Formats: sequence, structure tokens, C-alpha cells
Amino acid sequence: MPHEIDAVLLEDTTFSLDELTRSCQVTREWVIERVQWGLLLNEDLAHADPDSWLFNSRSFMRVKRIVAVERDFECNAELAGLVADMIEEIEHLRAHLKTARLQQD
Repeated sequence: MPHEIDAVLLEDTTFSLDELTRSCQVTREWVIERVQWGLLLNEDLAHADPDSWLFNSRSFMRVKRIVAVERDFECNAELAGLVADMIEEIEHLRAHLKTARLQQD
């Protein structure tokens, strides 16, 4: 029996606070705290009403990453945010290196 799968391309998706919390299985308070600490969103937006916040696919992946680091290493949010920053920088550098190698060939 065939199964239908609904899929959404994350690059084009924006999430409200409630959609992000449901998708990442975290609480509103969890997200709001991390926004206030500067780990998610632009700091300028942190002072706006949380119900007006919009998160993109990068924020979605960052939340998933921070949740995993906090859980796996039993660390605080600031350290998890720093680890997420480092992982994102490594991914960026690897992509840059791959592009440079392709241009050499």
C-alpha cells in the first residue's frame, strides 16, 4: 500500500513562533529565552512582540542543533549556541573549500 508524504522545501519556508516550537518540539519559553540571549534571530527583533517573529530555515536548523547539543552534552544554552556557531562556520568553510576545488579542476 503506497504512503503519501507531504514535504515542504525548507529554504522557502518561514515559521511563526508557534510553528517553530511545534516543528522543533520545544516550548515557547525555550525559544524566547534563546532569542533574548541572542542565540536566534537578530537582536533588534528580540524586543518586538514574540508573536510577530518570523524564523527562516536557518533558524529552524539552528534550533534543532542547539537542542541536540544541550541534550547530548547537558550544557547550558550559551555553550550550545557557541557550538552551533562553530558548526555553521565549519560548514561554510567546507562549502567554500569545495567551491575552490571545483574551480581549480
